[in-house]
Amino acid sequence: MDAGGSLSTSNQTQPRNPLHEQPLHSRNSRQNLDRFIPNRSAMDFDFAHYMLMEARKGKENPVLSSPSKEAYRKHLAEALNMNRTRILAFKDKPPTVDLMFPETSSCVNQPKSVKPSRNIPQTSERTLDAPGLVDDYYLNLLDWGSSNVLAIALGHTVYLWDATNASTSEVTTIDDENGPITSVSWAPDGGHIAIGLNNSEVQLWDTTANRQLRTLRGGHRSRVGSLEWNNHILTTGGMDGLIINNDVRIRSHIVDTYRGHHREVCGLKWSASGKQLASGGNDNLLYIWDRSMASSNSPTQWLHKLEGHTAAVKAVAWCPFQGNLLASGGGEGDRCIKFWNTHTGACLNSMDTGSQVSALLWSKLERELLSSHGFTQNQLTLWKYPSMVKMAELTGHTSRVLFMAQSPDGCTVASAAGDERLRFWNVFGNPEASKHAPKIIREPFANFNRIR
Repeated sequence: MDAGGSLSTSNQTQPRNPLHEQPLHSRNSRQNLDRFIPNRSAMDFDFAHYMLMEARKGKENPVLSSPSKEAYRKHLAEALNMNRTRILAFKDKPPTVDLMFPETSSCVNQPKSVKPSRNIPQTSERTLDAPGLVDDYYLNLLDWGSSNVLAIALGHTVYLWDATNASTSEVTTIDDENGPITSVSWAPDGGHIAIGLNNSEVQLWDTTANRQLRTLRGGHRSRVGSLEWNNHILTTGGMDGLIINNDVRIRSHIVDTYRGHHREVCGLKWSASGKQLASGGNDNLLYIWDRSMASSNSPTQWLHKLEGHTAAVKAVAWCPFQGNLLASGGGEGDRCIKFWNTHTGACLNSMDTGSQVSALLWSKLERELLSSHGFTQNQLTLWKYPSMVKMAELTGHTSRVLFMAQSPDGCTVASAAGDERLRFWNVFGNPEASKHAPKIIREPFANFNRIR
């Protein structure tokens, strides 16, 4: 069991605008100034004294200098290398590079192709105000859709922030009897969104037309804290420990129910193939479910029951370049990131991060993994896989980081924390020029007009 949080939203003494951009604090103008220190060993003090005291006498008294004396002086200056203008020397002349081996072949002297190291900004590129963000570890209140629109639930209201033009809009506000909102998740098409509620219901909204399409009822007995799409299937996880597959195209939407967790389900992720589902819960368990076994008569529906963590498992992420590799993160009493082979159920590696792991995101461009954390640093940590060498630590939040979401191009990550701030980090570099924008998939809601 992991430390969660209260569902009550924080009260602010002054009204604050949701998703209002926070000004960036300018650095002290005296910071990072260059100091040029003369290199005394490279100075010629005798020449400096001559230039300051004697060499200019001829210019000050040109009448006293005859042509023959002037010619002699110039010849002497050239011979003694005194035709220099600089008095102070700030650096030595670089030494000549001596080749250790003669040029015997062209292949020896060709430099190796080394990939340049990527610059990882240590500060967030943008900060938005998020008043009323519920500080609850088990919820999932942030998601970034394929249409490049970020959705965030603040208390009883879902807001949208368009990353292309920084515009903000409101989807819906839930009343006190049914709220607050406990989870949000974009459908693959980027135009429809699922909203989980504290009263066990799930609402489906068309954000383009700004209208509610339907409400999913009857599956859970308590709040729905996790949502995950698999094409037209919306998978929901509740505080009752149930995982339900809902076919949003049909009236009787419940098609499969997974039973295994005996406490709240707080993490859900389908594999890229859509055949396996990973679920993490407040019972410290991680399950791998195979969709083909959902309706079977097997005494156990799960493919693997993984008991390696010692605290709640909320952070789960499938590797984009290895289909059977899953990363999971444990809560405050565990603090570990573990890697699993989902074919065999074997734990491949475990890394103690030193703090609560709230979310995990794989890079779409490199073999890297980003983790978000709680006390004491409330940081985002970038790891190189599989060595798990720490590449960067991104700090700025003053309370535990609760949620992370990745932009469609895979470069930017948004993080939301208990300090009621939403920060954007350019952590995964620039997208490859050859990559195209994700295709819009309309299939999940193609027949919505026939649903009543």
